[in-house]
Amino acid sequence: MERIQIKFLKHWQLKKGRKPLIINGARQVGKTWLLKSFGKDNYKNTAYINFENTNSLSAVLAQTYDIERVLQAIQIETGFKPEPGNTLIIFDEIQASPQAITVLKYFNENAPEYHIVGAGSLLGIALSQNTSFPVGQVEFMDLYPMNFEEFLKATDNNPIFEIIEKQDWLMLESFKDKISNLLRTYYYIGGMPEVVLNYQKNQDFEEVRTIQNNILKAYELDFSKHAPTNIVPRIRMLWEAIPSQLAKENRKFIFKAVKEGSRAKDYEIALQWMIDAGLVYKICNVKLPKEPLKIYQQADVYKLYVHDVGLLAAMADLSVQTVINSITDFKGALTEQYVLQELKANSNKNIYYWATNNSQAEIDFLIEHSGNIWPIEVKAEENLQAKSLKVFYEKYKPNYTIRFSMSNFRKQEWLHNIPLFSAGQLLAIIDE
Repeated sequence: MERIQIKFLKHWQLKKGRKPLIINGARQVGKTWLLKSFGKDNYKNTAYINFENTNSLSAVLAQTYDIERVLQAIQIETGFKPEPGNTLIIFDEIQASPQAITVLKYFNENAPEYHIVGAGSLLGIALSQNTSFPVGQVEFMDLYPMNFEEFLKATDNNPIFEIIEKQDWLMLESFKDKISNLLRTYYYIGGMPEVVLNYQKNQDFEEVRTIQNNILKAYELDFSKHAPTNIVPRIRMLWEAIPSQLAKENRKFIFKAVKEGSRAKDYEIALQWMIDAGLVYKICNVKLPKEPLKIYQQADVYKLYVHDVGLLAAMADLSVQTVINSITDFKGALTEQYVLQELKANSNKNIYYWATNNSQAEIDFLIEHSGNIWPIEVKAEENLQAKSLKVFYEKYKPNYTIRFSMSNFRKQEWLHNIPLFSAGQLLAIIDE
């Protein structure tokens, strides 16, 4: 499998002033595989330590942060003597050892010649629990599920990936039916690497769903194992409510629909836990679509999405036939989920949405880029109506508006229609 973040890692490896790197991401999005693959292809040796499986190095770090002794302990633990520039040191599940997080500071200050990466599935949760953190001493990278273009490459569809990347609109229009079918297949499979790899090998949708359900069960075990006992029931209720909330025409999250009489403040801690675990994206409404969007966000008005479209399909128990043939009323939610993932994976920008007070018009997503606010409307099919975009345009007069749909690429005076399968190219299209 080829991950787009390999480019980021190679840049980090060669840059001057390189600091220890921390990779954050939900469980099973491929952090361990990515780092081991990067180490194998770009270093003489890889010294790998998983802090959930060993206590030896943590015990050493509890006594000393002397780099020479730490390097000696890494050699004993892994069998490799770390060499500057030739060894990639990987601290996996680093959130399990607060001392391992702290020692990154001493590597940066006293031994910056060593290449060291930490990765954590629940790192956000560890940090929210007041774990000491080396502020300003590390760099960060987020890893998300595989996006659609990574999926195409992993499933031997490189020529299609190439025409999407080149924005060859004539070729994309000629092969639209084939690409649209692949996109809907991606809606079902999603971007969890284990699921994608199994599909590539076996082409078995039943096996895909079995693996997805196993991942969902593992997340539920994490709730019980790592979350405070008193909020576990609320985490479960929130998690299970997301598909039904996204099925509504107005996808704003309503707590009374989770449990009668519920209020948002009753679930604040549970929701933050899920966000810190990387399982949920909270997309806030903005009162006024002006720069900077962040200061106009309404923290108490938001939509919730999960982190992977395939897992969302599994949570909703959608069959492969209904997803690929697009005969489900849930297709709008799946399409929004997909576009959100593409925006996250390819831009890592803050994302918002906008709606009128009476909910008569809603813009699915808003982002800031190149000094402009970009309103984005998402349509699941070849829908050329853009009523909400028109309301937004007439009210705020943005320079550009974007509509994603299954229709072909086209430019109008105030609107750009971009095929859904090119959602990952949005920033490149904007920059051109």
